Amino acid sequence: MTIIFSYLNISAQEENKSKFSIIGNGGIGYGIVENDSEPNYNLNSNSGELLINYNFSQNFGIATGIGFNELTGNGFNSVGEFYHERNFIKIPLLLTLNGEFTEKIEFFTNIGFYTQNIITDNYRYLTSTAENSFDGWNFGSQIGIGILFDFMDKMKFGFAFNSQSDFSKFKSSNSSGIVDKQKIKNLNTIGIILKFEL
Repeated sequence: MTIIFSYLNISAQEENKSKFSIIGNGGIGYGIVENDSEPNYNLNSNSGELLINYNFSQNFGIATGIGFNELTGNGFNSVGEFYHERNFIKIPLLLTLNGEFTEKIEFFTNIGFYTQNIITDNYRYLTSTAENSFDGWNFGSQIGIGILFDFMDKMKFGFAFNSQSDFSKFKSSNSSGIVDKQKIKNLNTIGIILKFEL
């Protein structure tokens, strides 16, 4: 009788457990700007992402949300040496996998695709600034791996590694002073991750 009661109690807890969670992560890192005609260069990254995750099974789910990425760094092209500042807004669509190492520690991974849009894009040369040098939307793929620890009731905290690369390229605008196409590849970040179970 005790075994049956325990089984029913565990089953009830699993049924009452919400399938939805909110996941936030942020990190720092760097990526490579790959140009068709101009020299490649590196940019530093500050990024953040807010996802809503729905678990359609015990371990697998699907997530989407919004991300923001700020890229900064130095480089040079046919116009001259510059300091580059670019801001993106990103919309990902991800397959998620989560599971437990122990009662207090779990892992969270995701893989999928994104589309992103350049919000601002400024090249600051020695004597001038080229605004919105590249614009538009592009697409790419991303992967993330995180380890989370119990922090509070229905809240977990941990560390994450994220990586993404563009598939498609941005085209330079008429006001940029150059004619080129580019994409961001091997953009890797390390940071923190928070998970709120609803």
